[in-house]
Amino acid sequence: MADKKKVGIIFTYFSKIGVAGIRLTDGDLTVGDQISIEGHTTNLTQGVDSLQMEHGTVDVAKKGDEVGIKVADRVRNHDIVYKI
Repeated sequence: MADKKKVGIIFTYFSKIGVAGIRLTDGDLTVGDQISIEGHTTNLTQGVDSLQMEHGTVDVAKKGDEVGIKVADRVRNHDIVYKI
């Protein structure tokens, strides 16, 4: 697998709409990035199709931001988000 770099953690998950809230603790996230979300029972790899921040769409989120992204499967609080 390619090098992966931790960018943040999951702080919430909205199951009805399939959106994960990510707190960017270690890096930036850009539309088009490939990410891996890993946790005790989570192992999900996908692209970032869009980023939502404060009810608006953004192309780039910086370290320290909290963003929402659409995820292909269930994720859990405290899962780690890596950029790959």
